[in-house]
Amino acid sequence: MAKDKSPRRVRAETPKGFRDYFGADVTERKVMLDAIAEVYHRYGFDPLETSAVETVEALGKFLPDVDRPNEGVFGWQDEDGDWLALRYDLTAPLARVAAQFRNDLPSPYRRYAMGPVWRNEKPGPGRFRQFYQCDADTVGAPSVAADAEICAMLSDALEAVGIERGDYIVRVNNRKVLNGVMEVAGVLDPADPDRHAAERGIVLRAIDKLDRLGPDGVRALLGKGRLDASGDFTAGAGLGDTQAEVVMAFMDARRDSGAATVARLRELVGPSRIGAEGVDELETIAQLLDQMGYGADRLVIDPSVVRGLGYYTGPVFEAELTFEILDEKGRPRQFGSVSGGGRYDDLVKRFTGQAVPATGVSIGVDRLLAALRAKGRAGGTSTGPVVVTVMDRDRMADYLGMVADLRAAGIRAEVYLGNPKNFGNQLKYADKRQSPVAVIQGSDEAARGVVQIKDLVLGAQIAANATVEEWKSQPAQFEAPRGELVARVREILARNGGL
Repeated sequence: MAKDKSPRRVRAETPKGFRDYFGADVTERKVMLDAIAEVYHRYGFDPLETSAVETVEALGKFLPDVDRPNEGVFGWQDEDGDWLALRYDLTAPLARVAAQFRNDLPSPYRRYAMGPVWRNEKPGPGRFRQFYQCDADTVGAPSVAADAEICAMLSDALEAVGIERGDYIVRVNNRKVLNGVMEVAGVLDPADPDRHAAERGIVLRAIDKLDRLGPDGVRALLGKGRLDASGDFTAGAGLGDTQAEVVMAFMDARRDSGAATVARLRELVGPSRIGAEGVDELETIAQLLDQMGYGADRLVIDPSVVRGLGYYTGPVFEAELTFEILDEKGRPRQFGSVSGGGRYDDLVKRFTGQAVPATGVSIGVDRLLAALRAKGRAGGTSTGPVVVTVMDRDRMADYLGMVADLRAAGIRAEVYLGNPKNFGNQLKYADKRQSPVAVIQGSDEAARGVVQIKDLVLGAQIAANATVEEWKSQPAQFEAPRGELVARVREILARNGGL
């Protein structure tokens, strides 16, 4: 008789498209987000934390279907038959909050939010199903002064985390201008907005791919379509040559100065009322930013910025990092976009039936953190806690007392809580924890009222570089009275940059 198979062990692995964040990653992200939050706070924005779960109806962008309910989100049906889903961004929850609490919130309502979002999409290199976003929005302000303020705040936030002026540019455009260009090109009929909707969607996505595909690739997508290197064919918008030329001229409308760009855009939108309105708004934003001290070294009008989401209704903006990095094949390239946003005046209307103006920006947290690491402003070795070693098991209270004194002085510290039998393993543990100091006290030191303090940073330097004479003149381990423990540890931390 065959023996029953033992149950299969559970595989210890993260689900596809997800990842774990360990100490240094979490710490670096917190430091960066704290710096951004300080900028948002200074601008008068309040923090908001919304539920990670929303109703699919409130999210709005995705709806259940027969074959794959809630495509694009992680969704499920609750016991009442309602469809719920993990939020896919931080904007849709804001629209719900603004509608639900409209009688309690000030208007305009200025909020910032930071947290994870989830998208049920195919993962790939650098593309995950869970990632962090950092948003700031103003709801209830129709003036483009709100858009100008968001752009200025984005600029300040980038500089606050360590992106120097000259290494970034905030590019600003207006979807109304693009609508005016499409009207001139014959793919937007103001009297029938739904007409040519499919063609406009292709045009929008094509323009958004300018950096990746180049002018020739975009031109192909405006016409019959494009065959890529892998042999896949993407259908185009079907525009004629004259129509396509209007759109291509729009993307090439940026000039050496904001005033010259605005003048060129006025030529392109011609008699379009919505287009002219968009150009006026761009001109106003540029004037407001200039008056606040944000010139062309930080913000520019750039018609190639369109943003892919369909809910934008006016000004759109994107922060691009302009310094070079090497790609996976060692080729130099610009780092690219780390943030984007714009005006969306119709999202809250889905709940209230009334138009509610809103504008905001979202920062890609992981991308911005990667940029800081590329610039050497993050990614360094983090300092671990001071480790108090255990020489005598029955004197644990004494060791905990040392740790309590260190913590009370604001010093990060811990007692070794593993098996203390092998002292060498305790020092190996301290090395793995990137500890700057180890504290040692056996029964002999306890009887004399002293402790041994080991400067692990200096010890590593001595092991790597120092001569015998240098080691003798500056030993890495020394004895100190127990009452001086905190002061002597503080000296070491200050010397090593830990305080």
